[in-house]
Amino acid sequence: MASTIETERVDSTAIITIDRPDNRNAIDRETGKQLNKSLRHLDQNDNLDIGIITGKGGVFCAGADVTEILDGPSLQGKTDGYMGFSHLRTEKPLIAAIEGYAVGGGVELALFCDIRVASHCAKFGFFEREFGAPLLDGGTQRLPRIIGLGRALDMILTGREVSAQEAYDWGMIDRLVSEGEALDEALSLAHEIGRVPQDAVRADRRAVYDGLGTPVDDGLAMESWNGLHALESLNEHPSSREQSEPQNRG
Repeated sequence: MASTIETERVDSTAIITIDRPDNRNAIDRETGKQLNKSLRHLDQNDNLDIGIITGKGGVFCAGADVTEILDGPSLQGKTDGYMGFSHLRTEKPLIAAIEGYAVGGGVELALFCDIRVASHCAKFGFFEREFGAPLLDGGTQRLPRIIGLGRALDMILTGREVSAQEAYDWGMIDRLVSEGEALDEALSLAHEIGRVPQDAVRADRRAVYDGLGTPVDDGLAMESWNGLHALESLNEHPSSREQSEPQNRG
């Protein structure tokens, strides 16, 4: 069976590309399995620090493959979400590089990432409203946390199309770029994140997610726990030793 997920390494970044342009990069069962495998490989590979998810052919992702939904949707055996990825807990930063349409589960895939970069031509929406399908890959939980309850319900209940500019104004998109430049900007951002020691990056990222929805005191305890474990490797990094050494001021 042909691969529908391409993975390319650029320095310490894995570019994970959905390669089903004839289907607007909709995710069928096999593509979901391959995406899950690529995400797990990212976490387990010591030579990779950041992942970028994007789509081929000027479209990000049209969500779950409609033909499979019409055949009879089922969550049986899908422990990582309907499309096969949304319940994973990844340990390394993920960036979405979005061109064209990100609709239905494509919005949910973008929300699964930590940071979203989109071009001005990007469009978003839960178009599955039109044929009565619910959200099954995290949209009802992640979107309100990112843009707030009212705006999230606006998108979820109406299913209307949201422009890249509106998504940026709401905070769903973090960086807005010219058409065709989303991947380049995502790579630049990945380089910015990857140039520093990653233990603290991952500890702080973990603390952010662990603390969501908890009382501040509990969140502070999580921050301390994650941070102290990251400090164990601080002395192993050359730059930290250089900072601690007395400077010869001649």
